[in-house]
Amino acid sequence: MWVQVFLVCGFTVFSQSLAENQGSFNHSHNDKGHCQYIFTVSSSDGSSSCPGAVTERDGLLSRLTLLEALVNKLVVGTGGDVKPDGEDLQEAYAQVTEERDQLQQDKERLTKQIQEQQRRLSKTSLEVESLRLKPCQQHHTGGSQQDNRHRPNTGSENSLSTNAYQEMKAEVTEVPASHLLPESNQTFNKGCGELVTVGEPVSHKKAESITGKYGVWLQDPEPQGTLYTNSTVWRIDAVGKNIRQLFAYEDMNQFSRGFPMKVLLLPEPVESTGATVYRGSLYYQRRQSRTIIRYDLTSESLVNQQDLPRASFHGQHPYSWGGRTDIDLAVDEQGLWAIYSTDEAKGAIVISTLDPESLEVRQSWETNLRKNTVANAFMICGRLYTVGSYTAPNTTINYMFDTATNAGRAIAIPFKNKYRYNSMVDYNHALRRLFAWDNFNMVTYDLRLLERSAHGTS
Repeated sequence: MWVQVFLVCGFTVFSQSLAENQGSFNHSHNDKGHCQYIFTVSSSDGSSSCPGAVTERDGLLSRLTLLEALVNKLVVGTGGDVKPDGEDLQEAYAQVTEERDQLQQDKERLTKQIQEQQRRLSKTSLEVESLRLKPCQQHHTGGSQQDNRHRPNTGSENSLSTNAYQEMKAEVTEVPASHLLPESNQTFNKGCGELVTVGEPVSHKKAESITGKYGVWLQDPEPQGTLYTNSTVWRIDAVGKNIRQLFAYEDMNQFSRGFPMKVLLLPEPVESTGATVYRGSLYYQRRQSRTIIRYDLTSESLVNQQDLPRASFHGQHPYSWGGRTDIDLAVDEQGLWAIYSTDEAKGAIVISTLDPESLEVRQSWETNLRKNTVANAFMICGRLYTVGSYTAPNTTINYMFDTATNAGRAIAIPFKNKYRYNSMVDYNHALRRLFAWDNFNMVTYDLRLLERSAHGTS
């Protein structure tokens, strides 16, 4: 393109030079009878000789040389701060190559995950078919069998595989709550009871940045003192390595508008989304450890810390969505709980009640449900409930374990992940409501509990 510009510019200069003088064109026969054509240009200064011809030619050559220099400067660069096109192309190619290699690694990682999911799905399908052929097998559970099934360190591969079936059941089967229990035994009240229905998700706030893709938000069901109330909203954005900021909002209105009244700096970094607030204290897991910390919200100080015995941590036995959710702290009508797993339990969910002051373990139960097969869990009235999927828009609460009877069973209560990445679910017994963090969005679910007359008051 630059060569064409050069030629055009040169021809234009030459043409303009000819046009500046008067010219004539004649033809005649020479002495040999041939036709002869003569083009004559008159000198502009009227001189009879041609001394300026050389000067004009030199001027044209000078102009053409200048144009050529300009073309070379544009094509190959002038050095210094301007890089030649070749170097720019090399840098761009190196960057594209690096991005391609990264994408290739991501593709290989995702391919392995897909293959693993396909293997699990194939295995689960066989188990589903087996259960269909023996539909009454799950109901033959005498008292001794129930005790054995939930006794520590007795979980077999068969029982754990059954729980994998329960996770799949949450994905493909949605049983209305009215079909789960006899109508004649349903008595709704404001006391403790078994979960029956979960309402539609209600959105309250969306995180402003990538650090809020997942996190923790809740209200204290039993606040202490006068500085903070049960209207105060607490929030932790959990994306990052050094998570130490705790945001306090005066009420839900200020929370929705994004106006915190205070930002507290925690003494130790937080691990994932398993924190909870109870009786004026924040309880959370310290990063990369099995240590539980009690942080007093009024004095803004660490008042106690204690290791959770044998608890797995930092990605050993998280929920299915990951996020290093090995230890999940929860609160219900009966107090403070820890939901986790151990190497001795081989990844099955362990539930422990904790002393809210000393953080000592009071009592523990071991289920046969693998922790990494469920998306999340929460406690209501001493019962553990698990969520089947964190991404499916229509999933279920698929399992319940009752610490009062030491027995668990599959259930199917419809549950919606409105934004398809639910990383935190906590229960507030004062409001009878679930708090959840779903893909940057902070939502709540209203609940309805049931007290069975056959069991009396919980």
